[in-house]
Amino acid sequence: MSSDRLMRIHSAEFRAMADRVLRATELTSRLNVLPFDDEAGKAELFEQILGRPLPPGVTIYPPFYTDHGHHLELAERVFINQNCTFLDYAGIRLGERVMVGPKVTFITVGHPVDPEERRGWLSGAPIDVAENVWIGAGAMILPGVSIGRDAVVAAGAIVTEDVPAASLVTGGKASVNRRW
Repeated sequence: MSSDRLMRIHSAEFRAMADRVLRATELTSRLNVLPFDDEAGKAELFEQILGRPLPPGVTIYPPFYTDHGHHLELAERVFINQNCTFLDYAGIRLGERVMVGPKVTFITVGHPVDPEERRGWLSGAPIDVAENVWIGAGAMILPGVSIGRDAVVAAGAIVTEDVPAASLVTGGKASVNRRW
């Protein structure tokens, strides 16, 4: 899915996405009630959720949430702590050795800002996280963001713009930047 992609709600594409969301939700609800030590059960469900086996050395602590799953690309030795959410329809890539703290949210879809378009369309852009990144607890990564190698996203940060390599980003200040 390319950057700034629009999908008409109530289209065939939207219906297919909605069907996948229901399936992913069913699978993650099953995953999230398994005993923590049921490694075989978790591996089987992750393979169904992602459409392929987990790469070597990947650790994911449930509860885990995704709206699609098939557009979540995890490299080797990724660590995802509990209670993370991946709205991955537009694509999320986590590079090798990425560490994701608890309650982190990745969002690749949204709605247009224009009130006349917002109920009729979904917008989306992929998220790309390079190697050896650390994303702190409760951070939120928004559509279209790229995070450079060795960067750190502080706990609670809301990331709306690209993060340069080997840098630390903090904060979550919302401010008015457009009116209609």
